[in-house]
Amino acid sequence: MQLVTIFLGFVVFGISENIKGPAIPRIQLAFNLDEGQLGTLLSLNALGYLIACSFTAILVRKWGIKAVSIISFGSMVLSGVLIFLSHTYPLFASSYFLMYIGNGMLEIGLAILGARIFVKNTGMMMNLSHFFYGLSSTVAPLLATGVMSLSVFGHMLDWRGMYLVMLSLCLMPIVSALRSTFPGDDLPHEDRTSFKTLMRDPALWMMVMILSFGVVSELAVGGWLVNFLEKAYAWDTVKASGMLSAFFLLFSLGRLVIGPLTDRIGFVLSLIIFSMLSAGCTFVALAGGESLAFLFALSGAGIAIIYPTVMAFIARRYPNGSDTAITFVVTLMGLGSVIGNYIIGWVIELVKTVYGRSSELGLLRGLQAGYGFIGLCAAVCSVSGIVLYVYLKRRGELI
Repeated sequence: MQLVTIFLGFVVFGISENIKGPAIPRIQLAFNLDEGQLGTLLSLNALGYLIACSFTAILVRKWGIKAVSIISFGSMVLSGVLIFLSHTYPLFASSYFLMYIGNGMLEIGLAILGARIFVKNTGMMMNLSHFFYGLSSTVAPLLATGVMSLSVFGHMLDWRGMYLVMLSLCLMPIVSALRSTFPGDDLPHEDRTSFKTLMRDPALWMMVMILSFGVVSELAVGGWLVNFLEKAYAWDTVKASGMLSAFFLLFSLGRLVIGPLTDRIGFVLSLIIFSMLSAGCTFVALAGGESLAFLFALSGAGIAIIYPTVMAFIARRYPNGSDTAITFVVTLMGLGSVIGNYIIGWVIELVKTVYGRSSELGLLRGLQAGYGFIGLCAAVCSVSGIVLYVYLKRRGELI
């Protein structure tokens, strides 16, 4: 039941995060939103996530991970009901915000659950869990599109009904969580690693560096690869989107195939090797031009293992303080990923100015520089891993 809860949890987490794509145009039309209002609505994602990060670990310590898991799944179901009933924009925006609060709680809660449950083959199990997230994320837009076109009792479900149906899937992990007992909730407070002790550990700060740069490199591909291929190589949208799909396919397979190797190779060494592999693929693809564009997709296999392997490292290094450590690292990672995407845009504009803003060469060099920054983030991730490796090796604490 513990495994069912965490695997189903990652499935519904991936679905809840990625059903918005097909629904957004319909939501915009239903409430007559301009682009600014739509941007504000989508920014609730980051705000809700950061708010959830601030209190989830506290609730875990007070009420236990089982209660917090059920509350996070329950809030998702409730938000689905409220979205279905919302026919005014204020009620809809509030319901949407509640969904993202639940999403943030779910991400922290699932990470803590994994850290407590996967005491053996930690790297493999963490990567397998995140594979389920990648799998559901891939099919979520297709599922959402299909559900919106369904008719029940002569009424089309549309986007409101789609949110109700899809978020109601969170009832499944609630049932399995109710039937489970999770380790760690009975640990006395005096046995838990304190926040001050964690903050004094240089290894934790190096993990923040590794995860922040790794996740920027991972998430930026979704936003920039299609744009790069269309403008730099004049690819059509279908062909460019196909390359992005190949990236996500190899990303998911990386977690499934490479994940089990992290326990054998070692967590820190795995982070060094596979983030450098991702960086190498990106740089060679940029240098080789259009003929080596397939390497952009291959980079996904390397960067895929960064997030789950960092979670596995934290689970091993801080068995009595994993909830606090995960919350701290993931919160700073969230801030870092927002800053990272701004930097990419700034780099592109700066290089375009140097080579000529209105020239084709300026656009090409700007896009190459911006995408090169994505590869650089993966390289910094690897270099940070080397620093961590040396630090832990000297202290005899290598994992």
